[in-house]
Amino acid sequence: MKKLILDVDTGVDDAQAIMMALADPNVEVLGITCSHGNTKLDNACKNTLRVLKACNRLDIPVYRGCSEPVLGRKRHAGDFHGKDGLGDAPDPDAPGLELLQKRRAAQAIIKIANENPGEVTLVATAPLTNLAVAAQLNPSFSKNLKALYIMGGNTESRGNTTVCGEFNFVADPEAAYIVLDRYTCPTYIATWEFSCRNSLPWSFCDAWLAQDTEKARFMEKISLHTRTMVQTDRYQKELVSGPGFNTCDTYAMAAAIDDTLVTESEEVAVTVELEGTHTRGMMVLDYMDLLKKKHKVFIMKSIDLEKFKQLLMNALK
Repeated sequence: MKKLILDVDTGVDDAQAIMMALADPNVEVLGITCSHGNTKLDNACKNTLRVLKACNRLDIPVYRGCSEPVLGRKRHAGDFHGKDGLGDAPDPDAPGLELLQKRRAAQAIIKIANENPGEVTLVATAPLTNLAVAAQLNPSFSKNLKALYIMGGNTESRGNTTVCGEFNFVADPEAAYIVLDRYTCPTYIATWEFSCRNSLPWSFCDAWLAQDTEKARFMEKISLHTRTMVQTDRYQKELVSGPGFNTCDTYAMAAAIDDTLVTESEEVAVTVELEGTHTRGMMVLDYMDLLKKKHKVFIMKSIDLEKFKQLLMNALK
């Protein structure tokens, strides 16, 4: 069994990634930690519990994390995921926040990793604030992680939030800098441009949501707002995301689940720009080795799209 911790800011694509992990028989989700990001923290926590309820997995512990970035002002993606983060699709029977664990997210990440040395993979699909706080509380704990998978950053200065910045890194540039500087476990990054290049046809999305299951009906309901936004000319032009169904967070999750999914990657040292007027939050790749960093990351370049599509289909079965 693959043991995973999921760090999320549950919007629609996080929901898709969570459901993908829960559907895989070879995966054990040890805990889910929640962060600010797509929506405010309380919404992210509520949304995570809603997803777990839809999958009949409220037994998985959920932890409240950071409500704001290490420095700087808060950002959210309410125009994209809806004000509540899950498409503003009401759920009068949603689980309450009393189900959250008492332990905070950063402490939970450290505890779970230390109790399972070399066995736990951390999958981060949110701003990296919880991970940065964990590194500050226990600078050496990441040595106990088997691997870290991140959805975030960019490789070609192609932004979706600022001119050169991807949302998760722009939402907390200092946290991204800390994580990429201090986490020494094998690290794999699914960047914004990578997800754009591997987007799927809308016909696949239609077939995916047409499955005759409660999970598919849940996903169809919560994703309607996002699909409407993405399929308008205005939003396509604004994001420069190219045509197709781009479920950003699931790429990192799929790679963490299936070691054979990534067919090409590039190993390089990286950091995050913190001061640029137009480039704050942009991931920087050090091809000239000027940073003299011993730890390098693996940037995903291409994947087996058929395996990826099957993981997505299984998520809603």
